[in-house]
Amino acid sequence: MNDFSKDAKIFKALCDTKRLTILDYLKSGEKCACVLIENMNIGQSALSYHMKILCDSGIVNARQEGKWTHYSLSKKGSEYASKRLLELTTPNTENQSHYCK
Repeated sequence: MNDFSKDAKIFKALCDTKRLTILDYLKSGEKCACVLIENMNIGQSALSYHMKILCDSGIVNARQEGKWTHYSLSKKGSEYASKRLLELTTPNTENQSHYCK
């Protein structure tokens, strides 16, 4: 049996409109938390909640600079998420079970 806990974190990160909006902002490069707060019109605690989920998934990296955190897309994390989605949704016809008798 496979351990899908890492996959669950990835897909949890992708199942919220605010987190998808954050990912869209980060496509153009690293953003300070202050920029995300302003552009998304959300509070710091709400942003922190969403960023924790995104960072825990491995899709987003965080780095501290002074009192602000800066976020960017993780190339490695994004590639892994894409690979897992493809693996989980591509039929494996070689090991396919036959019909019930």
